[in-house]
Amino acid sequence: MADPADDEIYAALDLGTNNCRLLIAHPAFRTTRNGRALRAIDSFSRIVRLGEGVSGTGTLSEDAMMRTLAALATCQRKLERHALARFRFVATEACRRASNAEAFVARVKEETGLKLEIITSEEEARLALLGCCSLLRPGVQRALAFDIGGGSTEIMWVATPEAYHAQEPAQFPFTPELMGWMSMPYGVMNLSEQFGHNDYASVYFEDIVEKVMNKLAAFAKKHDIANHLSDVPTQLLFTSGTVTTLAAVHLNLPRYDRSRVDGIALPAEKLRGSIARLLAMRPSERFNHPCIGPDRSDYIIAGCAILEALLRTFPFPQVTIADRGVREGIIISLMLNAQAELAHA
Repeated sequence: MADPADDEIYAALDLGTNNCRLLIAHPAFRTTRNGRALRAIDSFSRIVRLGEGVSGTGTLSEDAMMRTLAALATCQRKLERHALARFRFVATEACRRASNAEAFVARVKEETGLKLEIITSEEEARLALLGCCSLLRPGVQRALAFDIGGGSTEIMWVATPEAYHAQEPAQFPFTPELMGWMSMPYGVMNLSEQFGHNDYASVYFEDIVEKVMNKLAAFAKKHDIANHLSDVPTQLLFTSGTVTTLAAVHLNLPRYDRSRVDGIALPAEKLRGSIARLLAMRPSERFNHPCIGPDRSDYIIAGCAILEALLRTFPFPQVTIADRGVREGIIISLMLNAQAELAHA
């Protein structure tokens, strides 16, 4: 299959409930110590809390929109430095829920020139999976992938192409087959708000775990995932700020370092050890921790509870952690579209 020119420039923007992320990259991959990664040119990530209060009011607040517009203006300045061959800018759960989301999208277009597309939760799951699939190990036949967001958690049960079952890398990029998919309306922000923010999330930790596990039970049973774990080579993939933060805490990093975390495989018990460390901390300690900080400290315990529920429901011994997701999935999707167009030219 023909490939797009690897000196072209693609761009992807993912506006989530909590975070605004931009990636500008070439449509090509480099090899890192933890797997393949896109050849990034520039990136941007800022916690904007766009969905703050949406679960209660049903609308995006003016303060949240102003924070987000400031971040998007920074993205626009970065984008205008490049001659983009292909691009896509998406918004997810906060904008799916908010009654004033369309007005906000119009405001973004007017003030920044960026045209946001509000995507479905299924499309978000597909893109998150595409963004992580370069971390699938050769020989893996099934994978269970999770994307813990600010307002929802996407769960993907997938099969790799048959060519990938051999112990050699298959042609990449490829599109895994989505065997089952679920979007839970629980994310780090809305669960934290529901259970009293950072001050009370530790107190209600087990209640949050139980709530999430109850939601997961039908999905696990429907796809008979527990039995598959013993029958075929299966990999667990996590992408979220919660899990990357827990990995950084486990590694005792002096500050967060993406190159040390992205693609790392850890025993599930090591992540549980990091959860225990965070639960034992005072809120001020989490606030001042170099790998957590003020931006994540309000929501990290709710994220830990979601993760604990996932680990109890799906008892994998090892977890692959991805500091990549929808942005990378958009770039890969654009690459696949370009390949298809070249093949039919």
